[in-house]
Amino acid sequence: MAPDLQDLPIFPLNAVLFPGGVLPLRVFEPRYMDMTRDCLKSEQPFGVCLIRSGAEVGAPAEPEAVGCLATITSWDMEQLGLLQLRTRGGQRFRIQGSAVAAQGLRRAQVSLIADEEDAALPAEFGALADLVRTVVADNDRALFAEPHAFDSASWVGYRLSEILKVPLAAKQKLLELDGALPRLEILYKFLEQRGLVGRG
Repeated sequence: MAPDLQDLPIFPLNAVLFPGGVLPLRVFEPRYMDMTRDCLKSEQPFGVCLIRSGAEVGAPAEPEAVGCLATITSWDMEQLGLLQLRTRGGQRFRIQGSAVAAQGLRRAQVSLIADEEDAALPAEFGALADLVRTVVADNDRALFAEPHAFDSASWVGYRLSEILKVPLAAKQKLLELDGALPRLEILYKFLEQRGLVGRG
C-alpha cells in the first residue's frame, strides 16, 4: 500500500481500533451507509479514529489525528436500514488534512504509519500473554481474529490494549505509541500496580 492516501473516508467513533483488532459496527446513518457501500464495491478500507470532540451521531465529529485503517470482513442487514459490519484493523495512519463532504462524511488525506518492528515476546512479559490466553479461553474465540500470536510482542500488546478497562484517551496513547516493547512495559506496570501480574 502506498505511504499516503489522498481521499480516505473517516468514521469517528467512541472506540479505538488497533492493528489486527476486530471491531463490530452498527451502521444506520446515510453517510456511513454510503461509505460502506463504496468501500465494499471498491474493496477499500475506511479510517477509524477516536472522537476528539463531538458525537458519533449528528454533526460531523472532530477525530484524533492518529487512527487505524478498517477493512470490512463481513456484513449483514437483518433489519432494513441497519447494517451490521465486522471489521478488522489494518495499518495506522496520521491525518494530514481533512474536509467534510456531502452528507457530513469526513474525508482525509493521510500518511500511513509504518508497521512497528515486531519481536518475540520477552520472557519477563510472559504473564501478559497468559492473561490474553485466559481471555481467549473465557470468551468467544471470535473476540480476536485468528491466527492468535501469543509469542508476538506487538500482537499481545495490541490485544491487551483493546480489552483493558482504561479511558479511551489512554487507549489512544497506546495506539500512537511507537514500539511494541515500550507498549508492553506500560501495560505491565499498569497491571502490576493492580496486583494482576507480578515479576516472579
